[in-house]
Amino acid sequence: MAQYVHRQSDSRSCGATTIARVSNVRVNNRNISVDGDSNTHGGGNLKASITVGKVRANGIPVVVLNDSASPDSLCHVVLGAHCEPKATSASQNVRAGNG
Repeated sequence: MAQYVHRQSDSRSCGATTIARVSNVRVNNRNISVDGDSNTHGGGNLKASITVGKVRANGIPVVVLNDSASPDSLCHVVLGAHCEPKATSASQNVRAGNG
């Protein structure tokens, strides 16, 4: 099933927010988030899942709600959610992915 699209400034499980690097594709007036976007704690690059090979922005797979991420810069200090700061908020009405 399609999932809601993650965007600039949407939250992560560690309390950080996403820094979207694609600036010419917008969802609800915010830049769309894509594979590899980092967070405000440094690092924490998102990993697109269900959209790979299906939905892209500027040729890069789009990130959706609950997609995982690499550890951010606080993982080695604080541990916990900083070691996988997944996407925890998204658009309330725009979806992407399967079906």
